[in-house]
Amino acid sequence: MKIVIPGGTGQVGTILRQALTTAGHEVVILTRRPTRDREVRWDGETLGPWAEEIDGSDVVVNLAGRSVNCRYTPANLRAMMDSRVRSTRVVGEAIAAAARPPRAWLQMSTATIYSHRFDAPNDEATGVLGGTEPGVPGYWAYSIDIARAWERTQEEADTPHTRKVSLRTAMVMSPDRGGVFDALLRMVRLGLGGPVAGGAQYMSWIHDHDLVAAVEFLADRDDLTGPVNLAAPDPLPQRSFMRVLRAAWGAPVGLPATKWMAEAGAFVLRSDTELLLKSRRVVPGRLLEAGFAFAHPRWPEAAADLVRRVRGDTPA
Repeated sequence: MKIVIPGGTGQVGTILRQALTTAGHEVVILTRRPTRDREVRWDGETLGPWAEEIDGSDVVVNLAGRSVNCRYTPANLRAMMDSRVRSTRVVGEAIAAAARPPRAWLQMSTATIYSHRFDAPNDEATGVLGGTEPGVPGYWAYSIDIARAWERTQEEADTPHTRKVSLRTAMVMSPDRGGVFDALLRMVRLGLGGPVAGGAQYMSWIHDHDLVAAVEFLADRDDLTGPVNLAAPDPLPQRSFMRVLRAAWGAPVGLPATKWMAEAGAFVLRSDTELLLKSRRVVPGRLLEAGFAFAHPRWPEAAADLVRRVRGDTPA
């Protein structure tokens, strides 16, 4: 297949590019700063010569959007919203204008769209969308607004010949430097990988190999449209998640952190506590119903595999 990945230079795009290219697909990356072969310049906002890559392609996987790993200032939240909505809108315009439109448009979304909750898991059918939860910071609702606008922009695109799937993606765990797993493992190495604010909040995640397999599965399945949760079926409370990671690394102790300590650390790291404190209990209802088989469904085995790859014991 020819697969076009707008915004494909980040962690997820790099994972997909390497795996899909290795599998024999032609992969084209749309980026503001092309530096490698099969990278094409775009601005994420306006139609241009890059749209020729979408015309005649088989699948578009749109990952474009400002990173959420930042302080949630009004300016950064607006940049998150604008970058996602504008890039999604222009991808839809390119597909609509194509003489040979792709058969599938997989659009990145986020598991953050679901409510902060501890009582039950969120699947696509019964999950509760967030934004009105009591007792959480008011600005958390803006993350929900971003996710809703992101998905709505894809839904409104006039692309009748292209199947549309919204990828409600949990934290992607890979051994790469600079990713979520790298940050969590760094905390473990420093002895800081204990419970944060009690550690009852759930962490949803997906192994990088399962992410790639799910994207290929969804690209091939002509009967699946709409939101699909890309998350392993084993979300864990943060304290359990980190205990498993400490065991996999061989770290005997993980110091706990209070809520104010998490806030101070997030400030120093120029990140936001929502990434640590929101309970994301998300499960892959539609993938499992469709027959998708996870290679790494449980966190202990997945963590052990990732640690081996970080240490170089097995090939990536």
